[in-house]
Amino acid sequence: MYTASWGDVVRRDLFGRSPDPRDRPYRFIIRLCLVVYRLFGFRFDVRGAEHVPATGGAIISSNHVSFFDFTFLGLGALPQHRLVRFMAKAAVFDHWLAGPAMRAMKHIPVDRKAGTAAFESAVRALKDGEVVGIFPEATISTSFTVKDIKAGVARMAVESGVPIIPAAVWGGQRIATKGHKVVFRRGVPVTVILGEPIVAEPGEKVQPLLRRTKAAMEALLDEAQRTYPDAPAGPDDRWWQPAHLGGTAPTPEAAAAKDAVRAAGKEPKTKKPTLVARAKGLVRRR
Repeated sequence: MYTASWGDVVRRDLFGRSPDPRDRPYRFIIRLCLVVYRLFGFRFDVRGAEHVPATGGAIISSNHVSFFDFTFLGLGALPQHRLVRFMAKAAVFDHWLAGPAMRAMKHIPVDRKAGTAAFESAVRALKDGEVVGIFPEATISTSFTVKDIKAGVARMAVESGVPIIPAAVWGGQRIATKGHKVVFRRGVPVTVILGEPIVAEPGEKVQPLLRRTKAAMEALLDEAQRTYPDAPAGPDDRWWQPAHLGGTAPTPEAAAAKDAVRAAGKEPKTKKPTLVARAKGLVRRR
């Protein structure tokens, strides 16, 4: 297990001997993340970092269980002194604080209604030798299993001629995930596993490559889940475990049905409590 130290925060060679000066904002934000990791004592188990190429383009294709997955996955590329350009929904780039940071780190905005521009930007970055990170499920999996993945990850690999590095991240859902309150627990273990590169065979079509990628991601996630050092503290703490491992997370089928309702805009909106109602609630607790 690795716990960030204050020495890591200020290490001069953290990004190699001669990092690109244009990536100063990205390097600064990584150091800020290390400060947060240190303060909260997150314990990282990073495996397979050697599979990230030291030079040249590559795609890191990972499952998605928490809002902070991209920060955790970035640690997997750091030993090779690589910075990952993540594909993220365009709305994040419109945020007054996150937007400028995302652009400074050269992440790639994805407009789900017009994805061609994002695809072309990613392929261009890959051909330029960048490492691009993608969550091909397109959203957080509330079942904590690998959902159906979008074909874009395989299309990018075929188009750019770069390998796919399958990956799995696990543990971050205990801190911040969809449908649950953000709770910055101290000492939470986070597992990141990077698998062996998947290279498209000569003439291989997109769908066979996509199936190989998903199978690798599922195997890595299963490994991460079964070797995770923490177990639920009790019956009420089983929410972050998938159903097939005895957890109370929704099954893949139930999660898919709920996602379909949400995508169709039919999900009932919950009314937020007024300030008066919140004040009454505080009085009752006392």
